Amino acid sequence: MARRAGNRRPPRQKGTTEEGRKLNEAIFEGLRFGDDGLLPVVAQDAVTGEILMLAWADREALRETERLGELVLYSRSRGELWHKGKTSGNRMKVLALRADCDSDAVVALVEPAGPACHTGARSCFFRNLLGEGGDEASFPGRLWRYLLERRHDGPDESYTASLLARGKSRVGQKIGEEGVETAIAVATGDREGTLYEAADLVYHLLVGLLALDIPLGDLWKELASRHKGKE
Repeated sequence: MARRAGNRRPPRQKGTTEEGRKLNEAIFEGLRFGDDGLLPVVAQDAVTGEILMLAWADREALRETERLGELVLYSRSRGELWHKGKTSGNRMKVLALRADCDSDAVVALVEPAGPACHTGARSCFFRNLLGEGGDEASFPGRLWRYLLERRHDGPDESYTASLLARGKSRVGQKIGEEGVETAIAVATGDREGTLYEAADLVYHLLVGLLALDIPLGDLWKELASRHKGKE
């Protein structure tokens, strides 16, 4: 992958013991850093699948990422390591790092604690240049994050908050009601009704997960465990 000309080679960072350096080095063996000592790192939301930002890292940044469990990058403008969110609080917990087929780029699967962009936008990629749509696949995760916020609102401000305030029994009852209505729509061949009722059912299922403090990711893990070896 081509590197931009004119970037300074990152200075060697201090503070990592030789023993720790050797242990961490094996993890990143085979990665191809550019002449500037950097490679691109794409941060992707592990729950929604959204691309959050593109930045750069040197070996020391990756070692620190592994050590801290949070995304550490290299700031080309400041010429130093950059612990994402250390100042703003918008840190990124790293669940996994994945290298591409050429070993010259890395994807960091993260759980963001706040907006990724310095503008306050959730993702740095918020300007649309061409086309529409294409982000429907990430909507369940984005809806989940929205509901996580709404549950803290007052019952008079949010249906989600009011439903949760009425307890697990009421949430379960609503799931049952929407399930029956969805089943009837399917059984009668009502396509429009099925779409409408299924949307209600999915929403109330998500509220059910909230009521029991079950992360959405746990649901995907359960489904994935039933799908092993079938891809």
